[in-house]
Amino acid sequence: MFDTVLVANRGEIALRITRTLRRLGIRSVAVHSDADAGAPHVREADVAVRLPGGYLDIDGILAAAAATGARAVHPGYGFLAENADFARRCAGAGLVFVGPPPEAVEAMGDKIRAKATVSAAGVPVVPGGAEPDDDLAEAAVRVGFPALIKPSAGGGGKGMVLVRSAEELPDALASARRTAAAAFGDSTLLIERFVENPRHIEIQVMADAHGGIVHLGERECSLQRRHQKIIEEAPSPLLDAATRAAMGAAAVEAARSVGYTGAGTVEFIVQGSTGDYYFMEMNTRLQVEHPVTELVTGLDLVELQLRVAAGERLPITQDRVHLNGHAVEARVYAEDPSRGFLPTGGRVLALREPRGVRVDSGLVTGGVVGSDYDPMLSKVIAWGKDRASALRRLDGALAATAVLGVPTNVAFLRALIAHPAVVAGDLDTGLVERHLDELIPAGGVPADVLAAAALLLHREHVPAAPADPWDVPDGWRLGEAAWTVHRLEGRDGVHELRVRGLPASGAEIRLPGSAPSGSGADPRPSGDGPGSSGDGSAGPVTVRARLADAGEDVIVTVGETARRYAAALDGDTVWLARDGDAWALTRRHLGDPADRAGAGGAGDGQVRSPMPGTVLVVKAAPGDRVAQGQPLLIVEAMKMEHTVTAPIDGVVEELRVRAGQAVAMDAVLAVVRGEEP
Repeated sequence: MFDTVLVANRGEIALRITRTLRRLGIRSVAVHSDADAGAPHVREADVAVRLPGGYLDIDGILAAAAATGARAVHPGYGFLAENADFARRCAGAGLVFVGPPPEAVEAMGDKIRAKATVSAAGVPVVPGGAEPDDDLAEAAVRVGFPALIKPSAGGGGKGMVLVRSAEELPDALASARRTAAAAFGDSTLLIERFVENPRHIEIQVMADAHGGIVHLGERECSLQRRHQKIIEEAPSPLLDAATRAAMGAAAVEAARSVGYTGAGTVEFIVQGSTGDYYFMEMNTRLQVEHPVTELVTGLDLVELQLRVAAGERLPITQDRVHLNGHAVEARVYAEDPSRGFLPTGGRVLALREPRGVRVDSGLVTGGVVGSDYDPMLSKVIAWGKDRASALRRLDGALAATAVLGVPTNVAFLRALIAHPAVVAGDLDTGLVERHLDELIPAGGVPADVLAAAALLLHREHVPAAPADPWDVPDGWRLGEAAWTVHRLEGRDGVHELRVRGLPASGAEIRLPGSAPSGSGADPRPSGDGPGSSGDGSAGPVTVRARLADAGEDVIVTVGETARRYAAALDGDTVWLARDGDAWALTRRHLGDPADRAGAGGAGDGQVRSPMPGTVLVVKAAPGDRVAQGQPLLIVEAMKMEHTVTAPIDGVVEELRVRAGQAVAMDAVLAVVRGEEP
């Protein structure tokens, strides 16, 4: 076994590999970019080395290995994990690449070659044709429509085009060819019969250099959005023992056909109505979702990778692989479902990660989530004796998850695993997109959250040891106590709340709408009290509320109901989280542009960045006359470009950014002044 291993990755996967290295008594070497100098994976390793060129810097990685005495390199996943040249460079430097031989990486990286290789080994493949041997127009007619065009060198769904008729084919081929050439430097295409509403099921294989090879069961990965996996589980609720054995045997033959060693995943599309399955591709690395396999088999896949790379035989045979119980994984992303899943970012102000389940995370309080890398923050994985109990435990774990300071998809994940089709195991790769409107969390801020935010902000004005009674903001006056007004902007606009009294001993709060259930609210006519319209219609309600600290959390009692929140203050913004959802509410002062009529919408003319990222292109200049919807800038984050447009007709009054400048989410990029009518 190796005495020192360099981990050529970052985030949660680098930490996960380091944990196994520590358990085995192996010295770990981390590498890091400048942006990750203080990251958790750097602090957890025995040694850390800066990479001048970032995580794709092969020369820097090899130099770091030489300087630290590493004998092997584990690539994790992503970055250089499936780079055959990197594997060869490691071997040339006298290092062991913890992965398959470069020839196997190349064979499976070319979709056309991979399909031909596994088909020759007897593995079922989707009917189709591939360049240069086939005319794709003729192949499409042969396999029938709908058909799917794919780049041979592609991955992650990029460049795939669905064609439903012969009339669409010429334009679709041209589009796919342009994308393939631009994204992968190779315009070679293949075409396959499109399997409607398939399930995505993959088989985990492990092979040694002595001819030993086993499969470790399957993972169901059908819950996806735009070809990006969201929820994975093992075993699949679809497969019976006979189908599992047949698909496992096919995966083993696929791996054997390219002389595979190490951990790999053979992916299949499965027709749910018939059970027919077809080889799709092989990932020649550890998968993001490998923890569900570890939980149901009791095996450490990273340890097996290391032992195989060190020349050892696999310690298990196929008859000793048993699946115990059920495991489900949810991927926590820095993204905002209510904004079309745009990437988010920010500083982690407070962090709550669940106990009693497995959490693979790269998060730490105070850490910054930027736009340099993939938006996946962590994985929450729950095991149960059966599928229902695993889903139930995962839901409870997600409810206990809070990342304050960075919007995430946790509430969306809870809605997804509670959907009736998911609970029933009736899955396919189109399910999420079909039911997206049902799964996006409601945009409104609950009344109890507004009350909690108002109390927290009000408490900020209470001095610890007041020298003068007038320093205490309890609203005391001769006659009736006075109200303190708080204008709070959330995801659904600006709310006006009024507070009098002290949060710790009990205060009154005037809420702008309906009160929380169990609050004992005292509704008053809007003509009788602050904030009224004076027309006698139903208006704000008054509730009694109290705020108390509970360790790192707060407990807010509204009426007779107490709720616990994770909470953090960041200047004028208060972050609150409960039950897997989180809200950011910002105090607006009189005169703020966002506090004027039209706040939070197009009326104020402010042009804000929809995500943290970098300004790629500026298409306007101060003084330009623009029309509503006219492109002003392009912001890029995590390989995603977003065009920012003018919110109103008018003139560009301010332009606050330049091309190449980094911007935060919701940062004001420009201001458009509307023309007087």
